[in-house]
Amino acid sequence: MKLAIVSGASSGIGKAIALRLLKLGFRVLGLSRSATIKDSNYRHIFVDLSSEKESLELCKTLQKEEAFIVVNAAGFGKFEPHEELNAKTITEMTFLNLTAPMLLTNATLRALKKNDGYLININSIEALQASKFAGVYSATKAGLKAFGESLFEETRKSGLSITNINPDMTESNFYDDLRFDVSKKEDEKLFAEDIADSVQHILTMRKGAVVSEYTIRSLKFGISKKVKK
Repeated sequence: MKLAIVSGASSGIGKAIALRLLKLGFRVLGLSRSATIKDSNYRHIFVDLSSEKESLELCKTLQKEEAFIVVNAAGFGKFEPHEELNAKTITEMTFLNLTAPMLLTNATLRALKKNDGYLININSIEALQASKFAGVYSATKAGLKAFGESLFEETRKSGLSITNINPDMTESNFYDDLRFDVSKKEDEKLFAEDIADSVQHILTMRKGAVVSEYTIRSLKFGISKKVKK
């Protein structure tokens, strides 16, 4: 069984993708601070990917793995006026959303190229647009998108497929600590399974064709503001 490595595998989009990959017959190695998946073909490494020290230690382990798929799905966002963000939030968001995926890719790239594998970055619609209060988050996601695009050009002589997925607002625990949430209407939001569908589509395409950019939008726009308690 081929190995898929998924960051952020304990919840949300990462978990949905990990579960789909298990269903498709892959062994899955999940990376996150907690483990929520129980399956004989699933194993977990407990790691805080916003920590430079833990991420660098993890990379030493991943260099020994024969990865066929790597999905960079871990991330978080904080949406406030820029002067209201504290320095710790800025540095942690930048490291988790951008630096950690580059480190994980660096550690697994030789195996991915050797195995004619797949690198999939879960970005955001914010990588493609400018929104107020999203300066740092958008910068990290636009940076990850640029990294994927550059790496695609760099590795085109190999059999590695690289895709940036840019989802619109997706129902998940991403919004638990934010002042807003996805809409309650199904046609005004995405579900994590929609993103898993896109991953499955990427993996089932003819190997000679690559969807390098995969943007998924809700049919209609909606947002739900949380009531202050």
